[in-house]
Amino acid sequence: MPGEGGFDPATGLSGRELRHKDRASRLALRAAEFALHDAGLTDADDAFTGAADATAVVVSTNLGNADSVCEATDTIATAGVMGLSPLGLPQTSSNVIAGWVAIRYRLRGPNLTVCNGVTSGLDALAWARNFIVAGRAEAAVVVGVEPANDVVTKVLGEQSTDAAVAVVLEPADTAASRGARPRATITGYARARDLAAVLACAGLSEEEPVGLWLADEAGAASAGEGHLLAATRRIDLESQLGPLAGALGVLQCAAAAAHLEGGANGNVLATAGGPRDDATAALLLTPPVTRPSTQERGQHP
Repeated sequence: MPGEGGFDPATGLSGRELRHKDRASRLALRAAEFALHDAGLTDADDAFTGAADATAVVVSTNLGNADSVCEATDTIATAGVMGLSPLGLPQTSSNVIAGWVAIRYRLRGPNLTVCNGVTSGLDALAWARNFIVAGRAEAAVVVGVEPANDVVTKVLGEQSTDAAVAVVLEPADTAASRGARPRATITGYARARDLAAVLACAGLSEEEPVGLWLADEAGAASAGEGHLLAATRRIDLESQLGPLAGALGVLQCAAAAAHLEGGANGNVLATAGGPRDDATAALLLTPPVTRPSTQERGQHP
């Protein structure tokens, strides 16, 4: 969605640093650029200013580089392996998108691609959070990306959607120490076979009502009429934007952050998957935890 804080794929995917990269990688690099800048982690030259050795990259994509893989197999079928280009072969790696983001910003923390169907985006956010909680990383860049091309459209059976979104995860104390502005707090996540089990494990309760539920029609229907979410305002992002696949969960997180930053009441619940899928995932986001910086507490940075 071109506009403030975004870019137009028709004009924003060119440039020297984007040469010899598949469309999904270029989309991801642009999204990561805006997210890192918004988080205050890049300087005037767009160089990363955080702890590069301890910053992870987690990408969610189900069909991101399928076009590169198909192109390579077609080349092998018609011209043999000698027909492959050394410049194009790296694009067939399943982790190429996360690799390019890490290379661009010299991020040397954990590097992971999640390709997990409809829950992939929410799962990627959970993996990034786990890296931080376990001490494997101090921060994480999470990117959800799916390109629009003929290969993806053929696999989906419908017109695909150019989708790229990125968010930055870090502990509240870390954000406060560098004067960053947090937008939301991840307080619960679960993945299970059905929605009822997911909601119970994600920490949903009557005491802390949900003000916004990001879910599709199938997910909402499976909740049941008598559920506490029955009267909650609901938005189905895919009904407005088209198929989002692996980018859905990360976009839901970004939408939740924007909603909470606007001063809205209640928490935000993001769910993906339903009765037609192999699993359902849920992510509960609450208003940001704002803590005084070390300088404000009278301590040294």
